[in-house]
Amino acid sequence: MPDTAKHYDYLVIGSGSATTAADLALSQGLKVALVDKEPTGGTCLTVGCIPSKLLVYPADRVVEIEEAAKLGIYAEIMRVDFGAIMGRMRATVAAGMRHIRQGLESTENLDFYDGEGRFLSDYTLEVKGHTISADRIIIGAGARPHVPPVEGLDQVEYLTNESLLQLEERPDSLIIIGGGYIAAEYGHFFAAMGTKVTIIQNEDRLVSSEEPEISDLLARKLSERMEIHLNTEAVSVRRAPEGVEVKARTLPNQESVNFRAQRLLVATGRTSNADRLHVEATGVETDARGYIRVNPRMETSKENIWALGDVLGKYMFKHVANEEAYVAAHNSLHDEKLEMDYHAVPRAVFSHPQIASVGLTERAAREEHDILIGHSHYSDVAKGDAMMERDGFAKAIVERESREILGFHLIGPYAPILIQEVVDIMALHGTTGHLFSAMHIHPALPELVQRTLAHLHEPAPVH
Repeated sequence: MPDTAKHYDYLVIGSGSATTAADLALSQGLKVALVDKEPTGGTCLTVGCIPSKLLVYPADRVVEIEEAAKLGIYAEIMRVDFGAIMGRMRATVAAGMRHIRQGLESTENLDFYDGEGRFLSDYTLEVKGHTISADRIIIGAGARPHVPPVEGLDQVEYLTNESLLQLEERPDSLIIIGGGYIAAEYGHFFAAMGTKVTIIQNEDRLVSSEEPEISDLLARKLSERMEIHLNTEAVSVRRAPEGVEVKARTLPNQESVNFRAQRLLVATGRTSNADRLHVEATGVETDARGYIRVNPRMETSKENIWALGDVLGKYMFKHVANEEAYVAAHNSLHDEKLEMDYHAVPRAVFSHPQIASVGLTERAAREEHDILIGHSHYSDVAKGDAMMERDGFAKAIVERESREILGFHLIGPYAPILIQEVVDIMALHGTTGHLFSAMHIHPALPELVQRTLAHLHEPAPVH
């Protein structure tokens, strides 16, 4: 690449979901530049959903073996090879990264700039001494771990969901600050590996975006395998003789409590990378949290610049970013415009038990709809009873008159699989009747979905 300024038809920032836009632009015969820094491949592949699920899957097997006694099966886990599990994860991720990088470097009419870019002026970016500009720009720059302003945190070695992937040895003990999906999933993983886990959450629930009864069951089940401290705020961190010490206070009574562990994981959310791009230099507006503002067409405040994915802070899921990428790319290349529809966005937490949800919570649905609620336990259907699954359940939220499904929430085995037929119906703005028009295998777990929607009732009064 020459050091002189170079102009392109189309510029893509990010090598994750944003590559969809690059592919579509190339198919139109445009000259395209793609900018991204290592690691190549986007958050999902490199530090997010792919590596985390490669770790969570063996953790699931460990817990299933430990719980098999309820079925009359008595088994003993002789050894868990932490190094082998971590090594397999890193090898799989590395192979995916190599494949993507090779594609970027070999694609005709695509110039790949390996480095962190920053805007200098309108439609103009600097990357490692190269100045490039473009007529149309797609921003899919992702997000990074949020580091809270906890006193002393910058003086100790701590893990994030990204850096923990490089661990070679299993920590004997681990404190996790945070109580969202990252804390739930990695708490499950490390506990299954044999680590003593302590979760410190400053809210009154884990994964607080989920239904309260789902959060409560998750906390109860995880508490059987680790320490969960809700309404507990980390105040300061310092080095301890064999690791770290976290000084915390309970809320709201402000009682002091201390925790010690070999390692510390900070899992308090994500922060947009828009600031590192200096998007303000090209006229792209951000909100108070630093996330890029877009309209339903994925258009930013600057004409001919679109944005997608985690950099927006809307729904930080790969499947959402993929759809946003297609909408942004289509709108950047065609006169006929598309808009994003977020009403049926599915989400999952791969903890143990697993969680899956789609649509509105009961509280949100009550604000604009006259609703009915459905509940069923796994044990209410034959397959769930055979599994001796006594705790897991499903909850449905349905519009009373139309019977349109507004939301569906699951906690228990295979929840992310079971919810898919509800997602499909909701995506088409379907009703409960559409689900009952299809035969369901008996006995099989999808009957749980049918049963939940067949037993609708008045919601409990709000107090």
